[in-house]
Amino acid sequence: MQFDHLGRREFIALVGGTVVAWPIVARAQQRDRMRRIGILMGFGDESDHEAQSWVAAFREELRKLEWTEGRNIEVDTRWAAADVESMKRFAKELVALQPDFILTSSTPATAAMLQHTRTIPIIFVLVADPVGSGFVASLSRPGGNATGFTPIVGSLGGKWVELLKEIAPHVARVTMMFNPPTATFVEGYLNPFKAAAASLGVKAIVAPVNDMTEVESLVSTSEPNSGLLVIPDVFNVGHRAEITSLADRYRVPAIYWSRSFAELGGLISYGPNLVDEYRRAASYADRILKGSKPSELPVQAPIKFELVINLKTAKALGLDVPPSLLATADELIE
Repeated sequence: MQFDHLGRREFIALVGGTVVAWPIVARAQQRDRMRRIGILMGFGDESDHEAQSWVAAFREELRKLEWTEGRNIEVDTRWAAADVESMKRFAKELVALQPDFILTSSTPATAAMLQHTRTIPIIFVLVADPVGSGFVASLSRPGGNATGFTPIVGSLGGKWVELLKEIAPHVARVTMMFNPPTATFVEGYLNPFKAAAASLGVKAIVAPVNDMTEVESLVSTSEPNSGLLVIPDVFNVGHRAEITSLADRYRVPAIYWSRSFAELGGLISYGPNLVDEYRRAASYADRILKGSKPSELPVQAPIKFELVINLKTAKALGLDVPPSLLATADELIE
């Protein structure tokens, strides 16, 4: 056998170099091919500033990880505005597009998505109890096609009571308000909530509400020295402007889980830094796009929390914010 214009050594070197280079080229081509990402937002709509900032943080972090819209990814986003039926419809639409993965925001949005696919990878955010909701087998080993970030831990049920009592010492009873259809995880908060209330000599009340008429009735008929705890469900987020307005109007000290409530006039909020949660979700998106399986990626708890106090609302309620809270607050709204 003869090699025209090529010696045996040169031929072997050329073939060897091709073998080495081929996987590199293949990986580059795989990375540069267009990928499709679906996003189902259970909270907010296109006009919701806070929800938009969450998605923007996710997209910005993707760009830092070299996933650029128009070059190697395209993104389809649906906004359900806290409407469960819309979530179900949008979930079906996104699954039909056969994306490489889907980002879901909220428990009901994730539930809707899992009803339509058990194969497309799902990264969830703002899911309080993924194990109890049946989304994953365990936090350390999800086992199915979903994993993500659970920003609310059960112990916050007690922390919220402590903070409310600290900023409003006269409070003798605290009502935990939630919407049953969208707060299927509420059980996780109950024991810490009741234990903290008992230790502080506060009566713990649990109040399910189904619509804003029931919310107004609950707040407007609050007994003297009552406080309100508004937990993180889709209904409460979707109606946060009305809820904070009612609490302020009827002079009921209230604590919330997200800074957006305090920005709208709510007295105090304490919870995870939600922008950070979406940034972290992008790291999982990067890993899945590179071949990792959701079943192998553990569900992660929050690492950043923020305390926000609305001083204007505190003054309107006749409350003197303790120096300890002023010193530890991440933001004071004047």
